[in-house]
Amino acid sequence: MDPTRYDVVIVGGGAAGLSAATTLGRALRSVLVIDSGTPRNAPAAGVHGFLSRDGMNPRELLAIGRSEVLAYGGTVIDGEAVSARRASDGFEVILEDARPFIGRRLLVTTGLTDGLPPIDGLREQWGKGVVHCPYCHGWEIRGQRIGVLGTGPLSVHQALLFRQWSPDVTLFLNDTVEPADEEWEKLAARSITVVDGAVASVDAVDGVLTGLTLRQGASFDVEALAVGTRMEARSALLESLGLRPQVHPSGAGHFIETDAMGATAVPGVYAGGNVSNLMAQVITAAAEGVMAGARINADLIDEETRWAVEGHFGPFSAAAEAAVSNIVLDRRRYGFDDELTAAGTGPAAKMEGS
Repeated sequence: MDPTRYDVVIVGGGAAGLSAATTLGRALRSVLVIDSGTPRNAPAAGVHGFLSRDGMNPRELLAIGRSEVLAYGGTVIDGEAVSARRASDGFEVILEDARPFIGRRLLVTTGLTDGLPPIDGLREQWGKGVVHCPYCHGWEIRGQRIGVLGTGPLSVHQALLFRQWSPDVTLFLNDTVEPADEEWEKLAARSITVVDGAVASVDAVDGVLTGLTLRQGASFDVEALAVGTRMEARSALLESLGLRPQVHPSGAGHFIETDAMGATAVPGVYAGGNVSNLMAQVITAAAEGVMAGARINADLIDEETRWAVEGHFGPFSAAAEAAVSNIVLDRRRYGFDDELTAAGTGPAAKMEGS
């Protein structure tokens, strides 16, 4: 099967990928978006912190984004990209159904996965009673009894953050977090309750979060639970091209490193959104998609300009023909013939004898 070719193939149809595709479409580029249909924020009821789109259902936002890509001539298909390799004219991406596509440039915006602790009932409440980001969900749970589940070194920081939205915050150490002396002082100063012991279950009634139960049997009422997840970039496609995920400075997971405009260490391969920025909210991912799209377009322009220059001074250019003529004919290209001049004929001889 011969692959279909595009200027840019984008793997990942979230905010970053669709924003990049729209930018490239407006730049008159042929662009393909391959989307697996598994956005990170699918469990959430609404997108927040996105100017003019606050509270919009995540899938509605993506549907609008797709329509904008199509309006600018882009192509969006549903599918799972399973491998990528360098081709003679760019990068070939293979889907799980074996369909091949080639892009002169490749942008990967596949996002990340949130690793949750293996606690009964926790995943069922993910995106409902269980949240992770105060800027995404803090307003909605303001003033409630908020629990913070200890999952790692950032849990104390998370508890202090959520204290801005409620005076009733409890940090559950979960046999995982051991606050330093300075952190104990901060927790006490902010009136944050601390509970020791491993959490056995996240409890709910009729799908509504009601509290936590420790392994030792004690139960605690909470109306919302904040959890710091283990964030792992969906980087398999990038890894197949030789890129390796890096440990995030916060210790919160792994990401693919890029420069400020989304370029990776592999020339022609770009990344944006949560795959390269674990902390990016939806609006941040969208902005990174716009920047990556602009960078890719500039990269393609540089390449096309180089081709034009090489063609202009190539073997069939006027300059090249003049150079060949000079080498082969020398003075004869002006009408001079050295042999005739030596015999006393020709333009030079006539000029001398006139």
